[in-house]
Amino acid sequence: MPKAPDAPPKRSAVQAAGACACGAVRLEIDVPAVWAWHDHSRAGRRAHGGAYATYVGSWRSRLRVLAGEEHLTRYEDPKSGAARSFCARCGTPMLYERPRSPKMVNIPRGVFETRTGREPRYHLSLGEQADWIYDGAPLSPLKGYPGVMRERPRRKKALPDDPGF
Repeated sequence: MPKAPDAPPKRSAVQAAGACACGAVRLEIDVPAVWAWHDHSRAGRRAHGGAYATYVGSWRSRLRVLAGEEHLTRYEDPKSGAARSFCARCGTPMLYERPRSPKMVNIPRGVFETRTGREPRYHLSLGEQADWIYDGAPLSPLKGYPGVMRERPRRKKALPDDPGF
């Protein structure tokens, strides 16, 4: 039976909503997302201003921009053909598209307030990982600054005593 021409697109029973920092751009995806991953590439770090970017992948057909599409600005990398869209009002990264996956769209995990149905389990471009990234070293509270944690200074290993002196 053919679908009626003005029937709404098929949606899952659950959606995850996301928004930019200023709220001008709002979107949603059907849950569960296809995958979630951490991008350690230099380009991802620069685009997000952090140690790495975390994305949620969705089929393009399962993404809906609910508001603010006119505020999305797009940058396409001439070398790779990858495109990044962000809110022109507040600068929040909103979409990452790659030419080798034209039916997929990647959305920064940080724009979602709720669960997306996928935990980030993949790491890309580990060879480009920043040398200053937090590596799980022990943390302690910074005195006088509630909620601020700091890495403890690393203790130098003591040199063994030389019995010859």
